[in-house]
Amino acid sequence: MDLFTQLLVAAVSSGTPLLFATLGGILIERSGIIQLGAEGLMLMGAVTACLTYLNTESLPITLLAVFAVCALLGVLHAFLTVTLHANQIVSGLAMTMFGSGFSAYLGKSVSGTPLPMSVPKLHLPWIENVPVIGDLFGRLDMLTWFSFLLVIVMHLFIHRTSWGLHMRAIGDNPSTADVMGIHVQAFRYGYVIVGSMLIGLAGADLLLVYSPTWIEGMTAGRGWIAVALIIFARWNPLRALFCAYFFGALDTLGFRIQLITSHIPPYFLKMIPYILTILVLMVLGYRNRNKPSGSPEALGVPYIREQRF
Repeated sequence: MDLFTQLLVAAVSSGTPLLFATLGGILIERSGIIQLGAEGLMLMGAVTACLTYLNTESLPITLLAVFAVCALLGVLHAFLTVTLHANQIVSGLAMTMFGSGFSAYLGKSVSGTPLPMSVPKLHLPWIENVPVIGDLFGRLDMLTWFSFLLVIVMHLFIHRTSWGLHMRAIGDNPSTADVMGIHVQAFRYGYVIVGSMLIGLAGADLLLVYSPTWIEGMTAGRGWIAVALIIFARWNPLRALFCAYFFGALDTLGFRIQLITSHIPPYFLKMIPYILTILVLMVLGYRNRNKPSGSPEALGVPYIREQRF
């Protein structure tokens, strides 16, 4: 396996948690709710996966526990932003701070403890002998294959179904959607909850597949990268796939450079994904300064339904 193929394989492994988090954020923000709590949700998903997996050694139970915990956090975020009309940015930041602190407290007893098993991999003998493609797709884990399927399902759901049309309607013009008989609050609650579950799954994938040991703050800013990827992908699941793996490659590039030379301090290499995130935001902002951003028009704007008599 040459260096380029190794980088592709590592990009898929590192980019899958980013992909799950980005897809969850797209689902939430398409409904008109800003989600800045991805970092906290990923940490809560990771620590829940670690604690549950160490005690049960059952992957289905672990994933159910992650979904349950992050769904509760999604209900809290939806209650604050949809029902109480709280500031969505503040609510998301509070979710990040809560998740960071509470996950550190919960994971203190299992910090550094390796997981007894890993997520099963799907072996495809008929493709393993194909150059590059066999190395890339021949032995992927089940969660990575699920992420591929999720991208396709979400794209079709958003652009090819009536429910996806309803979601775009409540994200762009909730008052018109309400007049057409769409229950704006119920839909927003549902999308915030499901999106939070996907972001929690990103944290679980980070722990179960990428780094099978709980470490405090193990997401290392990936939640914020996912927030930026939502903008890069222009709220499109198919673009999110390529954006996530591109930044996954940048995340692993530092380790590959360290294998070639030791003259560059590792702290600078770890900065590569974040520096390029800022640069890409600047370039995209400049190039698209006179174009529509592609974001939902009512994103971040609370919808207060008129009283009816």
